[in-house]
Amino acid sequence: MSTLDPDRLAQAMAETRGAVGDAAAAAGRRPDDVEIVVAGKYLDPADTPLLVPAGVTVLGENRLQDMRAKRDAGAEGLVFDFIGHLQRRKVKEVLGAVRLIHSVDSAALAAEIARRSAGPVRVLVEINVDEQPGKGGVLPAHASAFIEEISVHDNLTVGGLMVMPAATTDPEASRAAFARTREMAAALAARWAGRHDFADLSMGTSQDYLVAVAEGATKVRVGRGLIDRARRV
Repeated sequence: MSTLDPDRLAQAMAETRGAVGDAAAAAGRRPDDVEIVVAGKYLDPADTPLLVPAGVTVLGENRLQDMRAKRDAGAEGLVFDFIGHLQRRKVKEVLGAVRLIHSVDSAALAAEIARRSAGPVRVLVEINVDEQPGKGGVLPAHASAFIEEISVHDNLTVGGLMVMPAATTDPEASRAAFARTREMAAALAARWAGRHDFADLSMGTSQDYLVAVAEGATKVRVGRGLIDRARRV
C-alpha cells in the first residue's frame, strides 16, 4: 500500500512546478525550459500508479531493480531516466527501458552503450564538478579529452552534462559549481557544434534546484523534498 496521499502529491508537484517556473522567469527563461525529474529512490513501487495523475511525468532511477519493480507496478504514461551509477553489464537492459542516461562517466561505459544501442543514442556526461575524492564523474580538466575519446562512437551523441556538487545545507553554496558547469557546457558545445548538442544540464536536487534553474539547469532531480510533503498524515 502506498504511503503517499494523492492530493498532497499533486499539490507538492504543482508547488514545485510553480517554484521552478518562478525561478526560470526571474532568470529570463521560459518555465517550460526546465523539466522536473522526480528521484525514484524515495518512492516505493506501490506509489507508482499515483505519479502520472499527480503530474509526475519523468522518474529518475538509480538502480535497475527499482526501475523494474516500478514498471511492473503500473507505470503507463511514465518516462524513466537513469540517473545513478550504471554498471556495464546492465547497459543492455537499461537502454531498452529509459529515455536518457544522465551518468556516463567512463570511456568503457560509453563504448558499451554505443555497442548495445540499436540506433542513435543520446546521453549526458557526469562531471565531478567539485573534484570530490572517491566520487564518480569526469574531472573538469579532463572533460574535453573525454568527449574527444568517446566521439569515436558515431551513434553516440553527448546531449549535455550532469553534476552533483559537494553536499551543503546552503543552496547558494552550489551556485558557483552550477555556473562552472554551464560555462563548461557552452565551451564544449562550441567545440563540438554539429557533432554533439550539449542542450541539457541535469543539475540541482531538492535542496538547491532553484539555484540550479537560475544557473541554466534544463533538468532538475527533485526527490525527498517533494515526496516528504506528499506523505499521509
